[in-house]
Amino acid sequence: MFVKSIMISKYHCHTVSIDDSLEVVLQKLDEKQIEAVPVLNGEKYAGTITRYRIYKQAFLSELPRSIFLKDLKASDIAEQNKTLTGQEIFENVLVDLKEMPLMAVVEEDGDFLGIVTRYDVMAEFQHAFGVHVPGVRIALKTVETKGRIARLTELTRQYQQQIIALITFDETDKLVRRIVIKVAKSPNVDKFIKKLEESGFGILDIQEL
Repeated sequence: MFVKSIMISKYHCHTVSIDDSLEVVLQKLDEKQIEAVPVLNGEKYAGTITRYRIYKQAFLSELPRSIFLKDLKASDIAEQNKTLTGQEIFENVLVDLKEMPLMAVVEEDGDFLGIVTRYDVMAEFQHAFGVHVPGVRIALKTVETKGRIARLTELTRQYQQQIIALITFDETDKLVRRIVIKVAKSPNVDKFIKKLEESGFGILDIQEL
């Protein structure tokens, strides 16, 4: 899935102008209950301001807080963070979003297209794990050999298990693979789990969610 599929369009996201005072920026952050906002120069992306940055710069400034907020403009403290084109794979931006609440999506010429937020990326991961769908979550491990995932999916078919989510992880030694599979609750689920063990899948954890 590409970033553009979870992007909030410029027509639906909150922005401020480079000429807006920090007081106006902070009011918008409070009003909309958000932590960051893109700063625009017309149609061009000019940076991002976070609530934390406003507080930090106010603390470092020698100006009284009220004057600092009224006199300084968004352009004075906007940060030119890394931007996106919309063609990135969404999971690849998660590392960058650990450090900031949002990232701007821009054209090559700098025209602002929209934003991708940390919340939206995390929501996609929740969907991938089937977090909001009731079922049985089975964490297991298996030796890293060809055909193990195929064997797992064949067992789900054999025991008529409906797969809600299937995620795999590599162990550090690269010889063992961890797998988390979530299936719908069914009369055959206990037999399915037993067969997994008989087939060489080590059961690490079972939770009905």
